[in-house]
Amino acid sequence: MNDKLKERLQGKTVIFDGAVGTELYKKNFFLNTSYESLCLSSPKIVREIHESYRAAGAEILTTNSYGANAVQLNKFLLGDKVAEINRAAVALAREVAGTDLLVAASVGPVDDSPVKGAAHDPESVLREQVEALISAEPDFILFESLRGSVDLQRVLSVMNQLPAFPYMVSFAVDRDCLSKTGDTPTRLLTLIGAAEHQPDAFGLNCGIGPESMLNALEILLKQCHFPVIARPNAGMPKSVDNRIFYMCSPEYFTTYAMRFVSLGVHGVGGCCGTGPDHIRDMARSIRPLNRVQQISSLLQVKEDAEPEQPVMPLGERSAFAAKLASGQWVQTVEVVPPQGYDLSSTVEKARLCREFGFDAVNLPDGPRASARIASLVAAARIQAEAGIETVLHVCCRDRNLIGIQAELLGCAAMNLRNLLFITGDPPKLGDYPFASGVFDLDSIGLVKLQTRLNHGVDLAGKSIGKAACAAIGVGADPNALDMEREIRRTREKLDAGADFLVTQPVFSIEPLMRFMEAVPGLDSIPVIAGIWPLASYRNAEFMRNEVPGVIVPDSVMERMARGSTKEEQRAEGIRIARESVAAIRSRVAGVQVSAPFGNVKTAAAVIAEEEP
Repeated sequence: MNDKLKERLQGKTVIFDGAVGTELYKKNFFLNTSYESLCLSSPKIVREIHESYRAAGAEILTTNSYGANAVQLNKFLLGDKVAEINRAAVALAREVAGTDLLVAASVGPVDDSPVKGAAHDPESVLREQVEALISAEPDFILFESLRGSVDLQRVLSVMNQLPAFPYMVSFAVDRDCLSKTGDTPTRLLTLIGAAEHQPDAFGLNCGIGPESMLNALEILLKQCHFPVIARPNAGMPKSVDNRIFYMCSPEYFTTYAMRFVSLGVHGVGGCCGTGPDHIRDMARSIRPLNRVQQISSLLQVKEDAEPEQPVMPLGERSAFAAKLASGQWVQTVEVVPPQGYDLSSTVEKARLCREFGFDAVNLPDGPRASARIASLVAAARIQAEAGIETVLHVCCRDRNLIGIQAELLGCAAMNLRNLLFITGDPPKLGDYPFASGVFDLDSIGLVKLQTRLNHGVDLAGKSIGKAACAAIGVGADPNALDMEREIRRTREKLDAGADFLVTQPVFSIEPLMRFMEAVPGLDSIPVIAGIWPLASYRNAEFMRNEVPGVIVPDSVMERMARGSTKEEQRAEGIRIARESVAAIRSRVAGVQVSAPFGNVKTAAAVIAEEEP
């Protein structure tokens, strides 16, 4: 049989649907009803739920068959309807899924204490339901909310007895990734590894909300070689200042779903409490990121392309690049462009930065998906009026391939030669969550495109006349949770043509050193370390909890908490930053110092010869 699930999980994040039971409850079917029997008595309602998830953007529809086994159905005197209900459940989902979506046949765990009249062997009960589902031809079986090793062993035994059929297993765990019966991921994965017929994917669902699942995924992903699927509940109550908040909005759910994707999960969806609104909001943010596939094939040089020109040596491209090429210490400062169009304050800050001794002003491109003046315009004004070079961020969130290429040519025309290529934060993180994210390329694709322009050839293989001469920068995260992926992507950026690398802010030196040693060939280009002088304890909390890729150690939090005033905390933040610079100075090419809340004097204090 064609394994469509395995195919879907290759190279993209698959969007599962949300809860079926939650939606049935909203239709006034209460808990004294067999929800699975509604496939026979109220098929229109079940079909409408599947249709709502399809319209929301789900790529996999889950059948209404979770408890359609003899033990559960017999509680409603429906034990003789196992085959009929399960086949109807698959048929209803297939009607809506058509040929473009997949149908996951849901199977829940079997109670160990069966109701009178039902089969007494849980494995036989499970096999009866699975055989009924397979006969209706879903795309795969989804064993979900498994409680631990006992449930898993039953699943493996049944699937090994039957002709090969695609399936996945999904467990209900706590925030420490322990199953309901206390099994560790290692224990569960060992059992799976010994099975003759192994699942296509390993999932987590139910029992915990998005925040706790994030913690569980961080544990699981380090051990699991199967594609991982995350389907948390909508949210769990949380006590904040003696008030109980239910963190369950679609926006909250999507924020964590995006973090799951950044960790490296292969599929995301929802469990109890989630509905079409959650899936719609999530799909809107995740789908654009899936468009970044096949980048290399898009950027291959055509056979009939114009001959490439020699690339200008790095040391000749800009004053900043000359310092990097000669091994001189470089110092840049990050200044965020304004939300309005008055650039006078920004230009004045850049002028001060030149006087403070910085080599360049680093300009983010819509950081945190915010709407600000075009950084290209800000960079041109700064270089013309403040007398200091810029390092211009370029992200692929807001422009398609044509627009990005046009902007890069514009940078060349305006003598903006230091470019830092990043993928960019998704719109969901900003003030305009319903904006579209383009993401025709990721940062690796952007580097390949600029490298082409530096050879005098555009994306289509046409000559651009005089070759561009940009110094190509890329970003990296020494604290990435999926370090294997970060190392691989950094290596790909180097291969694509990166000239220098800038890291996320580092507060602990050891991860930076380990990362630099782990990436093959990283010693061949200059590495600039990100430095963030914390402005206050609250600023440290924000960086620790809300900024992806930034880890603020407990020791730093403790030092920041000692200050009794905001000014004392700011001074401590500067001291911590200065200590970081001193510790890494002999190992990196320079530093990029952020200016918290636009205060360039704080950034200047970090590089000053004497402590303020």
